[in-house]
Amino acid sequence: MEYFVIGDEDTVLGFSLVGVSGIACTSEEEVKAAWNKATEDKEHGVIIITDECAAFIRETVDRYLFTMSFPLVVEIPSRNSKGSTDLRELVNEAIGVSI
Repeated sequence: MEYFVIGDEDTVLGFSLVGVSGIACTSEEEVKAAWNKATEDKEHGVIIITDECAAFIRETVDRYLFTMSFPLVVEIPSRNSKGSTDLRELVNEAIGVSI
Protein backbone atom coordinates (compact mmCIF):
# COMPACT_ATOMS: atom_id res chain seq x y z
CA MET A 1 0.00 0.00 0.00
CA GLU A 2 1.35 3.39 -1.01
CA TYR A 3 0.51 6.98 -0.23
CA PHE A 4 -0.22 9.51 -2.98
CA VAL A 5 -0.48 13.27 -2.51
CA ILE A 6 -2.40 15.85 -4.53
CA GLY A 7 -1.73 19.47 -3.65
CA ASP A 8 0.24 22.60 -4.24
CA GLU A 9 3.87 22.42 -5.30
CA ASP A 10 5.27 22.90 -1.77
CA THR A 11 3.07 20.17 -0.30
CA VAL A 12 3.96 17.67 -3.02
CA LEU A 13 7.65 18.52 -2.69
CA GLY A 14 7.53 18.09 1.09
CA PHE A 15 5.93 14.69 0.87
CA SER A 16 8.34 13.62 -1.87
CA LEU A 17 11.21 14.15 0.58
CA VAL A 18 9.85 11.24 2.62
CA GLY A 19 9.19 9.05 -0.41
CA VAL A 20 5.54 9.84 -1.15
CA SER A 21 4.73 10.34 -4.81
CA GLY A 22 2.21 12.91 -5.95
CA ILE A 23 1.14 15.55 -8.40
CA ALA A 24 1.16 19.33 -7.93
CA CYS A 25 -2.05 20.98 -9.17
CA THR A 26 -3.27 24.52 -9.66
CA SER A 27 -6.49 24.07 -11.64
CA GLU A 28 -9.63 21.95 -11.63
CA GLU A 29 -8.52 20.04 -14.71
CA GLU A 30 -5.16 19.19 -13.14
CA VAL A 31 -6.84 18.04 -9.92
CA LYS A 32 -9.27 15.82 -11.84
CA ALA A 33 -6.42 14.26 -13.83
CA ALA A 34 -4.36 13.71 -10.66
CA TRP A 35 -7.36 12.18 -8.86
CA ASN A 36 -7.99 9.79 -11.76
CA LYS A 37 -4.34 8.75 -11.78
CA ALA A 38 -4.35 8.22 -8.02
CA THR A 39 -7.50 6.10 -8.00
CA GLU A 40 -6.56 4.01 -11.06
CA ASP A 41 -3.49 2.60 -9.33
CA LYS A 42 -4.69 0.03 -6.78
CA GLU A 43 -1.40 0.33 -4.89
CA HIS A 44 -2.45 3.81 -3.70
CA GLY A 45 -4.16 2.94 -0.43
CA VAL A 46 -4.10 6.46 1.02
CA ILE A 47 -4.71 9.61 -1.02
CA ILE A 48 -3.66 12.81 0.72
CA ILE A 49 -5.24 15.91 -0.80
CA THR A 50 -5.01 19.55 0.27
CA ASP A 51 -8.21 21.40 1.09
CA GLU A 52 -7.70 23.80 -1.82
CA CYS A 53 -7.43 20.96 -4.34
CA ALA A 54 -10.31 19.07 -2.74
CA ALA A 55 -12.51 22.14 -3.22
CA PHE A 56 -12.17 21.73 -7.00
CA ILE A 57 -13.65 18.23 -6.85
CA ARG A 58 -15.64 18.42 -3.60
CA GLU A 59 -18.40 15.99 -4.63
CA THR A 60 -15.90 13.32 -5.64
CA VAL A 61 -13.81 13.72 -2.50
CA ASP A 62 -16.89 13.62 -0.27
CA ARG A 63 -18.12 10.46 -1.97
CA TYR A 64 -14.83 8.75 -1.13
CA LEU A 65 -14.73 10.20 2.37
CA PHE A 66 -18.23 9.11 3.31
CA THR A 67 -19.06 6.02 1.25
CA MET A 68 -15.95 4.35 -0.13
CA SER A 69 -13.71 2.24 2.05
CA PHE A 70 -10.75 2.17 -0.30
CA PRO A 71 -8.65 4.14 -0.95
CA LEU A 72 -8.61 6.12 2.25
CA VAL A 73 -8.75 9.87 1.60
CA VAL A 74 -7.09 12.30 4.01
CA GLU A 75 -7.81 15.99 3.47
CA ILE A 76 -5.10 18.25 4.87
CA PRO A 77 -4.77 22.01 5.13
CA SER A 78 -2.86 23.72 2.34
CA ARG A 79 -0.07 26.15 2.96
CA ASN A 80 -2.54 29.06 2.67
CA SER A 81 -5.06 27.69 5.19
CA LYS A 82 -5.69 29.58 8.39
CA GLY A 83 -4.70 28.05 11.71
CA SER A 84 -2.18 25.36 12.41
CA THR A 85 -2.90 21.67 12.31
CA ASP A 86 -0.48 18.86 12.94
CA LEU A 87 -0.38 16.81 9.71
CA ARG A 88 0.83 13.73 11.55
CA GLU A 89 -2.19 13.95 13.83
CA LEU A 90 -4.56 14.24 10.83
CA VAL A 91 -3.11 11.19 9.12
CA ASN A 92 -3.02 9.19 12.36
CA GLU A 93 -6.65 10.07 13.02
CA ALA A 94 -7.70 9.07 9.50
CA ILE A 95 -5.94 5.71 9.37
CA GLY A 96 -6.14 4.83 13.05
CA VAL A 97 -2.43 4.07 13.28
CA SER A 98 0.32 6.17 14.77
CA ILE A 99 3.05 7.02 12.26
